[in-house]
Amino acid sequence: MSILNQIKPYIVMLRPEIAFMDITLPASSALLAFYFATGGLPELGLFLLATIGGFFAITSSYVFNDCVDVDIDLINLPSRPLPSGQVSRKNAFLYATALALIAVFISYFLNPESFVVLLIALFIITLYSVFFKRKTPFSFIPVGLAYGLVPIGIWLAFAPAGILTPSIGPYFTGMVSSIGDVPLTYLLPLPALFFGLMICMTDWGFTLAGVSRDVEGDRQKGAPTLPVTYGIPLTAKFILIIWTIGILLSIAIGLSAHLGPLYFIAALLSGLWMLRHCLRFIQNPVPELGGKLFVDGSNYRGVMFSAMILDILLLVFVDVYPSLSEIFGMF
Repeated sequence: MSILNQIKPYIVMLRPEIAFMDITLPASSALLAFYFATGGLPELGLFLLATIGGFFAITSSYVFNDCVDVDIDLINLPSRPLPSGQVSRKNAFLYATALALIAVFISYFLNPESFVVLLIALFIITLYSVFFKRKTPFSFIPVGLAYGLVPIGIWLAFAPAGILTPSIGPYFTGMVSSIGDVPLTYLLPLPALFFGLMICMTDWGFTLAGVSRDVEGDRQKGAPTLPVTYGIPLTAKFILIIWTIGILLSIAIGLSAHLGPLYFIAALLSGLWMLRHCLRFIQNPVPELGGKLFVDGSNYRGVMFSAMILDILLLVFVDVYPSLSEIFGMF
């Protein structure tokens, strides 16, 4: 067997079909954090480390979930590396552990606060795989919480003192200066909070589309996911609601971070495209369209994150390129 054939199953476990999203999420988070704090771009080496660390943190959870869900995947996705026997469960577990450890080491090197956030996210997503998925219809909630911590962890990696970021101050000038004994200048900036909430909400929709695809295996193996317990039609309606909230939060990110017109145009157009696909799923709530919506959600977020990256580059390098707040005199 060639080396390529030996490593191919390990690449497949990283979900290359949604890698566009998984790479651009940490990359855009890193650029936005540094741009918002300084008006410039991070050092290339640190930027690449943060992007790789974020990607490995995300994909380690995919591989670990494969280890836990072999029995379900034998029904839903029998050709995947673990159920098809291309990779042993032991090797897959070692692979997931290696990916997670690399992410942990990188986060610790970048910033202790980022390290702590990553540990919390890994703990939550591990609980999802080994416990919540087979216990409650609302197991999608910890998944969104874990992935919502990704942009926050990346953000903290690029703030020299972690949470101690002064950039939030101007939003509250003339209002309140502290919450108890904690100055507002020591809270996480609004764009970081909106980014985390946006990822959390859209990941609920993303995850529920995937479990709608996998409803048959989940039902047979006793995993009471939302589509199994309440049906795909109701799940499809809930997906539309939370995607709508997530898309509105994507606009809030741009407004609070003073991004430019490219980002807003891309966020609005891709958001409308995503909502159209959610409506199509409501009209025809079948597992196959759930799987399609799962990939659509990944592509939407990849496009939005890419637009954010390009917009920040334009703001930094093109003097005549204005932010939306400069165009309309906002904030």
